[in-house]
Amino acid sequence: MEHLLNAQVKQLQISGIRQFFNMVGDYEDVVSLTIGQPDFQTPERVKSAAITSIEENKTAYTMNAGIPELRQAIAEDVKKYGLHYDADSEIIVTVGASEAIDISLRTILSPGDEVLLPSPVYPGYEPLIKMAGASPVHVDIAPYDFVLTKDAIESHITDRTKAVIMPYPSNPTGVSPSFGQLEEIARFMQNKEMFVIADEIYSELVYKNPHTSLASFLGLKDKVVVINGVSKSFSMTGFRIGYVLAPDWMRQHMLKVHQYNVSCASSVSQHAALEALKNNQTEIERMRATYEKRRAFVLEKLKDIGLSFVEPDGAFYVFIQFPSAKSTFETAVGLVEKSGIALVPGSAFSEGGEGYMRLSYAYDLPTLEKGLERLRDYVEHHL
Repeated sequence: MEHLLNAQVKQLQISGIRQFFNMVGDYEDVVSLTIGQPDFQTPERVKSAAITSIEENKTAYTMNAGIPELRQAIAEDVKKYGLHYDADSEIIVTVGASEAIDISLRTILSPGDEVLLPSPVYPGYEPLIKMAGASPVHVDIAPYDFVLTKDAIESHITDRTKAVIMPYPSNPTGVSPSFGQLEEIARFMQNKEMFVIADEIYSELVYKNPHTSLASFLGLKDKVVVINGVSKSFSMTGFRIGYVLAPDWMRQHMLKVHQYNVSCASSVSQHAALEALKNNQTEIERMRATYEKRRAFVLEKLKDIGLSFVEPDGAFYVFIQFPSAKSTFETAVGLVEKSGIALVPGSAFSEGGEGYMRLSYAYDLPTLEKGLERLRDYVEHHL
C-alpha cells in the first residue's frame, strides 16, 4: 500500500542534523556540540504562569490567532525593531516558528513557483517548499561572505521566483546582513512582485550590531513576512510558541491555513509566552551575555587550534572550515570515532555547507572546553 502515499512526502528525508544527532547516541563517551537547544532552564516566572493557567482552567481553545493579550504583547515587543503591527489584524500566534514558516509558504506559493534560499541554510525550509508544490533554488552565499545580498538574490531571479527566504542571524553560520546590505535589498525589492520571508527567530541573540528587521524599511511591509517566537530567546523550545507578522490582507488568508492545520496554539503555552514577553526581558539579557562569553571562548580556542571559521555575530553557532579529502559527513563520523567529539556536518545544510562543520555553543563552558580539546586532538593527530 505504500505506493499510494504522497510521492513528495516519500521523497523527504529526516533532517541531517537529527540523523547525525541520533547516530551519535549509539556511541559512548562523546561530547556532542550538535543541537541548537538552549541549555538554560525556562525562567521560573514563565513556568509559574503556565502552571497558574492550568489551575485557573485556561485550558480551552483560544481564538485561532491567539489570545488577544499575547498578540498585544508581541505588537509592543517588536516596536523595538521599528515594526508596527496591529494586534487584532496583523499577528498570528503559531505552534512554534516552524508552523509560522509553513503557513506562510502554503499561503504564498502555488505549484511551479520558485523560492530562493541561501546556501548553506537550515534544512527545515526546503521540504515545506516542496510540499507546497514549489521548487527551492539554492543561492551559494560563500562568495558573499555567507550573506544573502542583493546581488546574490538578483542573479538568481527568474519569472517563476515568488519568494526569498532570509534567515538571520543565520543557522548555521550565525551571520547577519549589515544595515547597508539590508537597505540595498529593501531598495531592490521596492519594484519587485515577490515576497521575502524573514525568519528572525534569533533576533534577540546578537552580539555586535542591533538587529534590524527587513520589514522596518519604508514600503516593504506588504512584501515581507516576519517569523519570530519565544523558543530561543527565553529557552522555551518545548512550549512551541512562534508568531507571524504580516499585513492584514495577507494575514487573513494565512489564518485560514493556520485554522485548518492546528486550530490554535496551546492555551497554556500562550499564557507562558505572555509572561515571558511582559516581565522577563532581563532573562534575555542574562542569557545573551552568557552566550557572548561562550562565543568569545570558542572563537579563541578555534584560532588556537588553527581552524578557520565564519565569524558569527549572532545565534549560538560557529561554522568551521575543515580541509579534508573526505566528505564532510565522513569527517564528522571520524571526529566521533577517533576523538569523541560530535559536530554537525555542513552537508546537512545543503551542498553549500560541504567542507564545513557546525558547532553549537548552546552548552556550558566545561562542556565546550572538553569538546574543543577533543577537537584539537583530532586536528593534531587525524586531520
